[in-house]
Amino acid sequence: MFSRVLTFHLNGIDAVVVDVEVDIREIGLPSFTIVGLAEGAVKESKERVKSALKNLNFNFFAKPITINLAPADIKKEGSHFDLPLAVGLIAASGMITRDLSDIAFLGELSLDGELRGVNGVLPMAITAMKSGIKNLFLPLDNAEEASIVKGVDVYGFKNLSEVISFLLGNMKMEKYNYKNEEIDDLLPTYDVDFSDIKGQFNAKRGAEIASAGMHNLLMIGSPGSGKTMIARRIPTILPKMSLEESIETTKIHSVAGILKDKGRLVRERYFSAIHHTTSDIALIGGTRDARPGAISIATNGVLFLDEFLEFKRSVLEVLRQPMEDGVITVSRANKTVTYPAKFMLVAACNPCPCGFYGDPVKQCVCSEIQIKRYRSRLSGPLMDRIDIHVGVTSLNFNELSEVPKGETSEIIRNRVEKAHKIQSERFKKDKIYFNSQMQEKHIKKYCVLDKESVTLLEKVNTKYNFSARSYSKILKVARTIADLESSENILSKHILEAIKFRINDQWANEL
Repeated sequence: MFSRVLTFHLNGIDAVVVDVEVDIREIGLPSFTIVGLAEGAVKESKERVKSALKNLNFNFFAKPITINLAPADIKKEGSHFDLPLAVGLIAASGMITRDLSDIAFLGELSLDGELRGVNGVLPMAITAMKSGIKNLFLPLDNAEEASIVKGVDVYGFKNLSEVISFLLGNMKMEKYNYKNEEIDDLLPTYDVDFSDIKGQFNAKRGAEIASAGMHNLLMIGSPGSGKTMIARRIPTILPKMSLEESIETTKIHSVAGILKDKGRLVRERYFSAIHHTTSDIALIGGTRDARPGAISIATNGVLFLDEFLEFKRSVLEVLRQPMEDGVITVSRANKTVTYPAKFMLVAACNPCPCGFYGDPVKQCVCSEIQIKRYRSRLSGPLMDRIDIHVGVTSLNFNELSEVPKGETSEIIRNRVEKAHKIQSERFKKDKIYFNSQMQEKHIKKYCVLDKESVTLLEKVNTKYNFSARSYSKILKVARTIADLESSENILSKHILEAIKFRINDQWANEL
């Protein structure tokens, strides 16, 4: 007999509907064959399925069994194929007569028939909704995550026996309803606050502008000056994610298997602090299965690279393309996958190997050659892609003890959110969210300058010979500064401040 059951295949952060076709013949030698480019966990699936079904007293494995995963030209991977294979076998045996064409199945089976949660459920549920599949049967552990999607009825089961009983009509079960809507609307709480930072007004201003427009930020300063302290407080002032951003981030985290709270949307902008020994594969994504890397996991959030110049140059250079395009294409032997990579880069580094070049108190002991070699790890093209450059100077004891506390994160976040609302309204038809994501057509439309600003830019460009990219970055940052002041037009003071954050840092000092 023949049966067809629906499930999914993950391709990046999207899913494709897969038909599980099962044929059990009455005549022939016992065999169990899976075709349709089944890989790894799918090949092993037949052993888990066979054991689970035998432990539930199903014994039709003395017959020739062929299972086809269609479309057959796409490589299939993942343990979530266990449940659809088991249901397909039971249906092909003639035990289940119910129409299964409006149900999709996914879930991993233990040897005794228990259902275990799997990764990537949210994109599968979204595909089910878009494909017109009405019902989704999956492990109870994944029910909350899948129920985020409206338009598909989700049923969570503890084991295979419950699935079979429900399909046979011997058991009643209500569809699973999403329970975390109120939690999703709550603002995240943090243990740190911008008021903890003494002084460093220029660096904090740079962080505020970067957060308002999701601009890339580089902080350069001596050890202990507060670079890392500022970076780790940036999430406390970031604007709340839109629903589209939240779904996109949750999909990536679900595929990567790092969802902290399965069953609720990721509403906090992710802060990913990467160690300088990280490889380029871990950063951009890869491995045999082309998994998402750190830059994709940080999408719509912050990628923090401390000790920026301690990273290998080859690792830093892989950031150039995703910083420009907002996506990363990972090609491996098994597959080629494109992941989002719309992160805000926050980097911190010392100006020289000893860390004290330009420090007002401590003497630098590095030679000119050592400093140049150290700085050469950061190429000009990569430096050009960082919107805001800030010099962070160490404070002495008197400054630390006498300088009063600054503004709280809540006060700064209120200004940032106002600027974000202005940008959301501005770009509602352009499929972007922030000034940092503007293309040339947006810059021409939204960054019109008066004569005074044009003259100012011409003078600065003559002196510093900015590249075309630097010119665009200045305009984007100036647009964000104007938004923070609720100014419809970009004024010369906004341009001047944006220029200051390109050239007024320790990197610009002459050796």
